Amino acid sequence: MLVKRGIASLLCCLLASLPLAGEPQANGQHAGQIDALIPSATRNAETATVKEELQWNDLLATQHTGRLRAGLADGSLLSLGSDSELRVVQHDAASQQTSLEMDFGKVRSQVVKITKPGGKFQVRTPNAVIGVIGTDFYVEYEANRTMVICYEGEVSVTPLGNATVAGNTGQTSANSITVAAGQMVVITTEIPPGGFHAAKTPTGVQNSSILSTGVVTPGGPPTQPRQGHALRNSLIATGIVLGLGAGIAVSQQGSGKCVPGKSAPTAGCP
Repeated sequence: MLVKRGIASLLCCLLASLPLAGEPQANGQHAGQIDALIPSATRNAETATVKEELQWNDLLATQHTGRLRAGLADGSLLSLGSDSELRVVQHDAASQQTSLEMDFGKVRSQVVKITKPGGKFQVRTPNAVIGVIGTDFYVEYEANRTMVICYEGEVSVTPLGNATVAGNTGQTSANSITVAAGQMVVITTEIPPGGFHAAKTPTGVQNSSILSTGVVTPGGPPTQPRQGHALRNSLIATGIVLGLGAGIAVSQQGSGKCVPGKSAPTAGCP
């Protein structure tokens, strides 16, 4: 009899310690792992290491020379630029519930398509909430200014508090802005007298955002999947053309042929 009562008490304790269905588990909940980094980067104020596990409420931070790439459990990728701080508040791969907070810095998020009912992927800054269904986008926050660039898919941006939409290139629905691929939006509390007027993401701004969050891994180029492939291929093609042009010029000079503008002035070579 005493044994049965002991077993019953033990079962009650175990059941009481289990979280209720849908209840967030802030401690010890697996969220993903760190895939690559450039020193200096930290996890919860401790030096971060590659293959280190990420859990709910982990705080990732990079210094001026550091960058970090994390793979979430659902296959999404987070690429944190230098001088940035990002908290993984929640990431439940099974229910596709993800919540991130960024107080300063820049991050590129490549999010797998959300198919679960009620699933969400949100990045919160002090003055905006960015939500996606499955896409590739960039968020930067500094001095009360949130800049969102969409590379693929669509992004929903909702200003918080007294924040005002500036440079809106998407369509406004209620207090949210839908930003499509190739577009950007800036959320700020300070608007110039003439306001912000942007029709699309300038090429230089888009390329800079991609490069600023790339992580160079040993033996490989900066990681630039999806949209980054087009940029990388363009740079490679440009390099090949320039290299071929230089090679032809050197070859012609070595053979004694005149190359206008390249060869030294001689008789018969102006």
